[in-house]
Amino acid sequence: MTDVLQAPAPQRAPAPWVQRPAGLCYGGDYNPEQWPREVWVEDIALMKEAGINLVSVGIFSWVLLEPREGEYDFEWLDHLLDLLHDAGISVDLGTPTAAPPAWFWKKYPEALPVTREGATLGNGSRGMASPSSPEYRRAATNITEQLARRYASHPALVLWHVHNEYGAPVSESYDDNSVLAFRKWLRARYGTLDALNQAWGTLFWGQKYGEWDEIDAPRVSASVSNQAQRLDFRRFTSHALLQCFIAERDVIRQYTPDLPVTTNFMATNCLSADYWAWSKEVDIVANDHYLVAQRTDNHVLLSMDADLTRSLAGNRPWMLMEHSTGAVNWQGRNIAKRPGELARNSISHLARGADAVMFFQFRASRFGAEKFHSAMLPHAGTGTRIWREVLDLGDDLKKLAAVKGSTVESRVAILWDVESFWAQDLEWRPSSDLDHRERIEAFYTVLWKAGISVDFAHPEADLSGYDLVLAPALYLVGDKAVANLRSYVHNGGNLMVSYFSGIVDVNDTVHAGASPGALRDVLGLEIHEFLPLRHEETITLSNGAAGTVWAEEILPGSATVLSRYLDGPAASGPAITRNTFGAGTAWYVSTKLDGDDLAGVLLDAARGAGIDLGTQPPAGLEVVARNAASGKFTFLINHTDADAEYPAAGLDLLSGETVSGTAHIPAGTVCVVHTPGVTS
Repeated sequence: MTDVLQAPAPQRAPAPWVQRPAGLCYGGDYNPEQWPREVWVEDIALMKEAGINLVSVGIFSWVLLEPREGEYDFEWLDHLLDLLHDAGISVDLGTPTAAPPAWFWKKYPEALPVTREGATLGNGSRGMASPSSPEYRRAATNITEQLARRYASHPALVLWHVHNEYGAPVSESYDDNSVLAFRKWLRARYGTLDALNQAWGTLFWGQKYGEWDEIDAPRVSASVSNQAQRLDFRRFTSHALLQCFIAERDVIRQYTPDLPVTTNFMATNCLSADYWAWSKEVDIVANDHYLVAQRTDNHVLLSMDADLTRSLAGNRPWMLMEHSTGAVNWQGRNIAKRPGELARNSISHLARGADAVMFFQFRASRFGAEKFHSAMLPHAGTGTRIWREVLDLGDDLKKLAAVKGSTVESRVAILWDVESFWAQDLEWRPSSDLDHRERIEAFYTVLWKAGISVDFAHPEADLSGYDLVLAPALYLVGDKAVANLRSYVHNGGNLMVSYFSGIVDVNDTVHAGASPGALRDVLGLEIHEFLPLRHEETITLSNGAAGTVWAEEILPGSATVLSRYLDGPAASGPAITRNTFGAGTAWYVSTKLDGDDLAGVLLDAARGAGIDLGTQPPAGLEVVARNAASGKFTFLINHTDADAEYPAAGLDLLSGETVSGTAHIPAGTVCVVHTPGVTS
């Protein structure tokens, strides 16, 4: 996405994958500024022992590199990069722009972000600047240029890492510069105030604007603010953050046009950025992932995050830029990883398309906010289980080097649209129990348990390669998405839609007529009334399933009723339907189904779409495959305390043993079977 106030830049092919190392990338963030130089030498020796071949450096080093405005000190970084290169370790060089120095805040306090409530946030943290501040943009591109000019030809440098986790912890800022930039963005988007007033529905509550400078950011007000304005401010914020990345990236490309430039996403865990737009601007998609420690199904959520990251990357290789060896430090209960979990988590990302496994961080910090965050080298040193597992993982990744460059093939896609999530999450919806993330997790979990590979897709993307497309939560559907979904089904595709989807357009305006307005003809029905349920209320369906949270009064048109409500506010009415539309089929599920009830409906749709479910994996066994010209790599990851078996044949790359028909996967371990000549 280019600046809406400028002509689009010419399209440029992404730079290739990192030139070194030759195999899979293994390493993590390294923050040597926290340690005396004699420790650097020790650390690099330990990195070599562990098989580490790539480290990210300099990410929070702005004040060391530019201790005073316009004064630079690169001696320490020169020395570090030389040491790493001499050791054969490649460098992912960070621009330090997520942590401006104290001198910057003293001189440019207007760059501090302002909350929706009007409070100016102080410095002393990270990620703390208004993305629309011209002072911040100037200072950030300046330090980036200094780095790019100095290290463009350094032999250790293989990758640029711009900023760190854009949007965390601050995304939206309500400072004066953001308001001015928001108005410019709106003028570029709408052209006229008449068009803006119509899009925002400003006749409601007498909000019509007569001059551009009457428009403010959607601050906290006496009641609910204009929701279309709120939605546009989220779009603007993603755009503003992206322009910060593009500004630094373009400076870097002037000096190293052939080296890839990336920044670290937080795929399913950050709703500040529209990563579909961002993925077009990075050379390599990189992602940070941390378990939700308390959830016992967090390995499933990890897989979902990895699958979304692969999808953002267009099924090209991507980087796991950060994850943890053990516990993190910011959750309410920072549960430590159990023996073997480090390897299972890492190899699950690898199985789902990552060609780099990186951690935060190499050596655990003794001070600062993240001193209780785990690391590759813990406080207790090399005598620890974690360090032994880090060594073992390095060995395993060498054994799995043949996986590099292979791809994951999926016949099922789940629609993921952050703009729809932004809109659905605004106030005054029909039920506080409507939860887009929960529905997506529920649908994904059914497929994970069945061993069915899943891509994620934007509703405007080409869907023709998928046999089944799922819309668990697609509240907002614009004209392009409507046309795309209609075309997909009409041409023979299979679509399953869950409740509260197809309700509004891109401006959060309800589609004309009965819901689901955008998808009414595809689904072959009309919804005459939403019937949200009381807390913990359960209703029964004629197929034996139990529904919660939601029901609807449905008038079926061309749709066939597959199941009806036996009780509750929609008693005797349709609950689940199927409709033929052109050459394709569309299913509709009008209540919240969970577990086996949801699986029964979803897997029936998968069979109807021609998907062979094959052998169902035993509970807790993760099954996913990567394909290459050399054959198929089947990853079998046992997340349970019991041994498991699964049909496979070939060479187990980790044990070196031949698998003849059935793979045996001991509790808590991993098996990767290479089957030559097989590609699906």
